[in-house]
Amino acid sequence: MAGAFQAVQISDHVYWVGAIDWGIRDFHGYSTSRGTTYNAFLVMAEKIALIDTVKAPFEEEMFSRIASVVDPARIDVIVSNHSEMDHTGCLPSALTRVKPEKVFASAMGAKALSDHFHLDREITVVKEGEPLSLGNMDLAFIETRMLHWPDSMMSYLAEDEVLFSQDAFGMHLASSGRFADEIDRNVLRQEATRYYANILLPYSPLVTKLLEKVQSLGIPISILAPDHGPLWRRDIETPPLWYGEWASQKPTKKAVIVFDTMWQSTAHIARAIEEGLAGAGVDVRIMPLASCHRSDVVTEVLDAGALLVGSSTLNNNMLPRVADVLTYLTGLKPQHLVGTAFGSFGWSGEAVGLVADRMQAMRIEPVGDTLKVRYVPDAAALDACRALGREVADKLKRICDDS
Repeated sequence: MAGAFQAVQISDHVYWVGAIDWGIRDFHGYSTSRGTTYNAFLVMAEKIALIDTVKAPFEEEMFSRIASVVDPARIDVIVSNHSEMDHTGCLPSALTRVKPEKVFASAMGAKALSDHFHLDREITVVKEGEPLSLGNMDLAFIETRMLHWPDSMMSYLAEDEVLFSQDAFGMHLASSGRFADEIDRNVLRQEATRYYANILLPYSPLVTKLLEKVQSLGIPISILAPDHGPLWRRDIETPPLWYGEWASQKPTKKAVIVFDTMWQSTAHIARAIEEGLAGAGVDVRIMPLASCHRSDVVTEVLDAGALLVGSSTLNNNMLPRVADVLTYLTGLKPQHLVGTAFGSFGWSGEAVGLVADRMQAMRIEPVGDTLKVRYVPDAAALDACRALGREVADKLKRICDDS
């Protein structure tokens, strides 16, 4: 494997030595249709530092890239910004191969690494504001607890103005180019949105505080180096601006209709509600769960102001795909939404009430009454669906106009 992969120099003293995962399509429930990267970085200071490692199956790729710059045995220290296994999977093996003087992590990171790997060596704890000397350069650390794990931190190399931001400002995107300016901007925006919605959304209040903290530090940043996706060397302000927008979760005049159906009656209801919403001037996304993945749903919900969820009744319950997406959304905690539940039924009709209960638990403000239609909707029922759409639209427009 030696020589198969080359490092990419990203600044005077820093090299990208990560791995590209072109084939991954699922990241604990999040559909990664464009693959991902596991970014690791080599700092060529007097004391050579490796910032993060990679997912275990990609160990040889990382070591091949390191070897294109320096003998891996010359690495003096390893810094773990985040202990999740896509960044530490090959750490135990790296400790054996490299035998670094020390391994550094946050206090919570040291505990997590110990619990993960049951290491027979001590992890040295670093604190925010305490520099780590690499001889002729220093690393500084910024704690970012719960962004998105308790152990998370960022590292900063002042001499090269590189911020190693771990999972913040990243995206799941495999590419042949290492820098964001080498990739279509629409793709960057799309994948960064998906990443925020599916990973960081529940921590939005902490994201706002992080942005304020980084701004208050006043550190110059020439390279923004996250642990997934491309690195930013131009338009450095773009990812933080996006994050500020998404973290606010300011409602817009957009509604997302999510549903599953057995014999298309609930689908007909959804389309009639859409007509009411669209006719009242609201942008609508219809997302039938037979063809839309849960991670696509939450991506659309991120900048929406209304969520409407429909299900027919199966065995006195909501349909499984509706239960799945509601479970997923509940964990991600979207805010500032209005909406309602709807669906068709044959004889018992529990699904709509169960959906409404879940939406209430998610603190989605209900608009009007839930809508239940027995078997196939007739003209009068479809008129009621359109009226519900208009009612949701009116509520949403009032909220957006007042905000």
